[in-house]
Amino acid sequence: MKIIGKERNIFAALLCNIILAYAIFMLCRGLFVAVDYSLYAEGLQRADLWLMLKGSLRFDTAAVCYLNALYILCLLLPLHYKEGKIMQHITKGAYVACNALGIIVNLCDIVYVPFTGRRTTWSLFTEFSNEGNMGKVIGTEIVNHWYLVLIGVLLIWLLHALYTPARTENELKRYYIGRFALLVISVPLIITGIRGGIGRTVRPISLNDANQYIVDPGQAAIVLNTPFSMIRTIGKNPFKEVNFFDGEELAAIFSPIRNYSGCTIYASDSTVIEPQKKNIVVFIMESFGKEYIGAYNPGDASPTLTPFLDSLICVSRTYRYSYGNGRKSIDGMPSVLSGIPMFVEPFFVTPSSLNKVSGIAGELAGEGYYSAFFHGAPNGSMGFQAFAKATGFNDYFGMDEYNASPLYSGNDDFDGSWAIWDEPFFQYYAHKMDEFSEPFVTAMFSASSHHPFAIPGEYKDIYKEGKLPIHKCVQYTDNALRRFFAHAKEQEWFKNTLFVITADHSNQTLDARYKSSSGFFEVPIIFYDPAGKEPFAPSIDSTLIAQQNDIMPTLLHYVGYKKDFLSFGKSLLSDTPQESYAVNWLGGLYQYFKGDYLLQFDGERSTALIDVRKDPLHQNNLIGTQPEVEEQMQRELKAIIQQYMARMLQDRLVPENDNKEQ
Repeated sequence: MKIIGKERNIFAALLCNIILAYAIFMLCRGLFVAVDYSLYAEGLQRADLWLMLKGSLRFDTAAVCYLNALYILCLLLPLHYKEGKIMQHITKGAYVACNALGIIVNLCDIVYVPFTGRRTTWSLFTEFSNEGNMGKVIGTEIVNHWYLVLIGVLLIWLLHALYTPARTENELKRYYIGRFALLVISVPLIITGIRGGIGRTVRPISLNDANQYIVDPGQAAIVLNTPFSMIRTIGKNPFKEVNFFDGEELAAIFSPIRNYSGCTIYASDSTVIEPQKKNIVVFIMESFGKEYIGAYNPGDASPTLTPFLDSLICVSRTYRYSYGNGRKSIDGMPSVLSGIPMFVEPFFVTPSSLNKVSGIAGELAGEGYYSAFFHGAPNGSMGFQAFAKATGFNDYFGMDEYNASPLYSGNDDFDGSWAIWDEPFFQYYAHKMDEFSEPFVTAMFSASSHHPFAIPGEYKDIYKEGKLPIHKCVQYTDNALRRFFAHAKEQEWFKNTLFVITADHSNQTLDARYKSSSGFFEVPIIFYDPAGKEPFAPSIDSTLIAQQNDIMPTLLHYVGYKKDFLSFGKSLLSDTPQESYAVNWLGGLYQYFKGDYLLQFDGERSTALIDVRKDPLHQNNLIGTQPEVEEQMQRELKAIIQQYMARMLQDRLVPENDNKEQ
């Protein structure tokens, strides 16, 4: 490795190289904004760009200090025996290698952030630890984003070419005094940079601090950088106990312990509806955000992507205001099947994954229900199999079981990246339920509308490329759903089954409404009863707020479950519009939907109040203008957060553990 650049005194060399690192980080951020501009265009028009730049420099300082600590140590360690060409090469290698790593992860997030809405944290390695296909997925993305690879190579070459080597001081006294003095000065500066400030009143900066520099929580990804986000989450439990209220007051404001044994279900004409011990079939549709479904967008001039699902919605109960409780596939299963939202990190990639936890399968086991979970990926993928077992599912049917069936084409139906194509796996799902004894509860997690957005070759002339890559996949999976119901409706179990269809999260968007902090989470929640009767008679409810967390309590209420269970949602059969709510987490902010409003809360103070029904693009922050609404919503949200954190940390995710000694 040839050392390029004019040698300078040690202070000048250090300064030049640190400035170069800052410049490279800022170039990565500029590229991030340019490539993903459509995600942030609306908010950037209202943003204080100078404030965002100030925040960016603060987080870049921390990352530069982290990544260059080894380089600085190699450069400044006062030991004259180490000086020479070999050590110069080692010092330069430390500088180039560490900063190159920063470049690589920053550029990777240009591709990944559009799917997650946030910078990558260390939990990524847990989330995908069981995936055997990551090499192929990464390889595909390298090909698809070849220009980012070239830019990355160029930036790393610039680190090498513009690196400034330091002259070696020959006079030993001056050498030791100079190196030692510079080291003494550098160490507290590095610590200050990593902490984000100096003084006893300054706490170390965290990912959450990005919110003070932005007007929309989605913009936190611009202010942050990926090395900082990953380094600051290594080995850390994201859950921190809070004490907003004492025990009695907390329970009075909010408790996740539910019991609907005394809650009568009424039809619209006030007649009593008796509990129905029906089969339950839950579809968690990969990336099926509301934007793709014509029934939720009646004014959209574009042809619908989901003709079958639109027809099903016409004979189902669904909700105009319905939200997901997370942003990743790994968030969807706990939210839908266990009533547990994602706050900070997906809980089953944290130490709290060892907690005892239940779900609809476990609760209904005592009621005589058989249960099974279906996912066409390799067994163990995404931790779904482990979570299914932990929450009480009797059986798991994945790629192993599909491939073992003589009725299907086995691995020939593998999509090459993630899972069995939806169409054959949905057929497998339907035929397996023909074998089950009633009553049963099953859940299916689809896969084909997942990045890298491929469809089987025989459909490429039928489902053309749309305005977004995901559009053809949505059309394909909608047809797979049609074929599932075509088989199911001919079976004996069909009429005695309640079907639930939702999405794990939304995905690529064109409509500005779905890019907002609320629209980002809009997913369908659909209850289809083939009988078409109350309480799920056809309608699009525009009064209640629904969330994924409400699905389990709604189903348990419907079948007449009489025991205590835990859910951070409520039954949609007992909620009044005034009681309904939704919660989720975005870019360091808790979001709480209640009535007409969305409250955003950073853990210490409310940062925004939005009238989401009148202002779906979030152009007017009403914080401070509705003190009574703001105070009440903040009080309720604080209670939800306190219950969540305490129960995660104290292993109290099932009612029977409430009596444990803490």
